[in-house]
Amino acid sequence: AALDGIDAVVHLAAETGMGQSQYEIVRYTDVNVGGTARLLQALADGHGAVKRLVLSSTARVYGDGPYVCAEHGRVFPAQRSVAQMSGGDWAMRCPDCGSEVQVARCREDDLRQPGSMYAVTKCAQEDMVRLYGAVYGLDAVVLRYQNVYGAGQALRNPYTGVLSVFCTRLRNGLAPEIYEDGDESRDFVYVTDIADATVAAVEREGLGGETINVGGGGRAAIVDVARLIVRAFGAALEPVVTGMFRAGEVRHMEADITAATRLLGYAPAVPLDEGIRRLVTWVHEQPI
Repeated sequence: AALDGIDAVVHLAAETGMGQSQYEIVRYTDVNVGGTARLLQALADGHGAVKRLVLSSTARVYGDGPYVCAEHGRVFPAQRSVAQMSGGDWAMRCPDCGSEVQVARCREDDLRQPGSMYAVTKCAQEDMVRLYGAVYGLDAVVLRYQNVYGAGQALRNPYTGVLSVFCTRLRNGLAPEIYEDGDESRDFVYVTDIADATVAAVEREGLGGETINVGGGGRAAIVDVARLIVRAFGAALEPVVTGMFRAGEVRHMEADITAATRLLGYAPAVPLDEGIRRLVTWVHEQPI
């Protein structure tokens, strides 16, 4: 009944941080799949006249995403095994020839190959929303967020992202700890940019059935991001590269945001260094 009189719904479900997406299987399924089912059932039962549903999905549905092989072009490598990473071999390799490959930007029509339980539930969510939209004539828009960060994120919960973990360690006088070799990279996007894209997805006409990446316009190595945070804190510490790893972790991720620019008029407005400055300023106002 709470949907009565609402024209559009933005469906936000549990987001997780880097490397934390394997472990709470029941929770991910209950929140993402079960929650989506309940929302769609409420819509199907005729509560309100909702015209558009905007889903906050995730780049994690791409798994390790696309890479470029010098011989075979654009390829989709298999997930790195525990045995490979236990030997300190972090490289992504061509599935055809086994040579090292270079990261490419994810496009919306790229293969989905979820590498975590969380990502599996997000794929299910996307499929449920698209199918419902097609059957019931509802505008369904899927936004695939990259690594979202910024003022207001939970600092007590490590599932909300690696940047909150770094900030919490620094506030306690501890250096950030980096997994793998530190060269793994992510596409970080500030929360206000995500908000702008999401509002545009609600308000713009002609978006029914679209899937759209929302990213920060580039990627950064985790060790470099850690150094930016250390600098913003004014701390005399150096990030510690531990060589530890998490099973199923993505090596690199970067979004092609061409569709977001074309369909949403989106352009990320907060560069990474400025976003980190804002995050750290806010963090200093929070209890340790």
